[in-house]
Amino acid sequence: MKKRLFALVAAMCLMLSASACSTAKTEPAKDTASDTSIAAASDETSVKTSDAEPEKAAPKLEYWTDDSAVAKSVKDYVAAVTDESSDKYVAPEDRIAVFDSDGTLFGELFPTYIDQCLMIERVAHDDTYNAPAEDKEYVTALEKALLSGEEAPKAPRSSGLILADAFKGFTVEEMREYFHKFLQKPAAGFDGMTYADGYYRPMVSMIQYLSENDFKVFVVSGAETNMLRELWKDIIGQWVPPYQIIGTQFSLTAPGQGDTAARDYTYQESDKVIYGGDVTFKNLKMGKVVSIVNFIGQKPIIAFGNSSGDLAMGEYTVQNGGKAYMLLCDDTERDYGKPDVAASFAEDCKKLGFETVSMKNDFATIYGDKAVKTSFVSADEPSVPNAA
Repeated sequence: MKKRLFALVAAMCLMLSASACSTAKTEPAKDTASDTSIAAASDETSVKTSDAEPEKAAPKLEYWTDDSAVAKSVKDYVAAVTDESSDKYVAPEDRIAVFDSDGTLFGELFPTYIDQCLMIERVAHDDTYNAPAEDKEYVTALEKALLSGEEAPKAPRSSGLILADAFKGFTVEEMREYFHKFLQKPAAGFDGMTYADGYYRPMVSMIQYLSENDFKVFVVSGAETNMLRELWKDIIGQWVPPYQIIGTQFSLTAPGQGDTAARDYTYQESDKVIYGGDVTFKNLKMGKVVSIVNFIGQKPIIAFGNSSGDLAMGEYTVQNGGKAYMLLCDDTERDYGKPDVAASFAEDCKKLGFETVSMKNDFATIYGDKAVKTSFVSADEPSVPNAA
């Protein structure tokens, strides 16, 4: 009996001892787990902090003079339409901006519009092209007149038709490649500048500025659409994709189509899209309004142009509560400006309630510091012929 009692007491002592040991081991384990959890949370916070994107810099306008009233006007307008508390607020999806190209974004005085410069290259200087005799005679005389400041000769037909005919049979890609190579040539009337460099730095900055303020920017120009897309792809392509560039339309066809109307012809596996040699739509004046309605489908709230060909687009924008800005070709030091033409156009713009941009006073630079104007024409040269 005593032995059994002793065994029972011994067993109880062992159980109490084991319980005490178990308690001693369990407590530190809880603390360790807690410390690990805190460390993990700390590491996670550290990772989140290090992965946080840096705050984006506020959009800004570059290459404009510090005291430019136009730059201030645009900034004030953008501030109003992007401020949700403003009664002028415009939702991002409705912030549409339209820009002309020649004379608004790109130079048109070295010595003429870039599409006419291409026409001169193709018709007068490309031995692989057997141009119609009257076209070649006219274009050769036109180039001479432009470079000497003489009066332009009378055209046998519009320059648009001459240019369309000059690329008849080219695929769109072939025409763009031809134009791309031409753009690498030195620009007439300048040192340190190719035709590809002939864009207005302040206006490209304006496109970037508006884009970074959630505007959708469209180029609406009188030059041919696919030529414009090639011209601008490496300059504003990150803000303005090709489907937001709208220009004049040259006829397009397929080799197998012949005289069959497009509505009656089915594109074949062996076909390719080629130029047909005609102009089907000229994107000037009312044509620009039509293009905005048909291809954009929204009313612009800001427009930029530089000539009578852009007034309709400007009026359409202002009529719908927006603002229109028109460039004046008044700089004779850094470009081949025409002060008399600029002054007359400024009066027209004033009557319409448009604001004007002085290239002379509002632009800190035009083509960049490397471009230096030389002298192939006088400052009072006659106006170049209108692209048609």
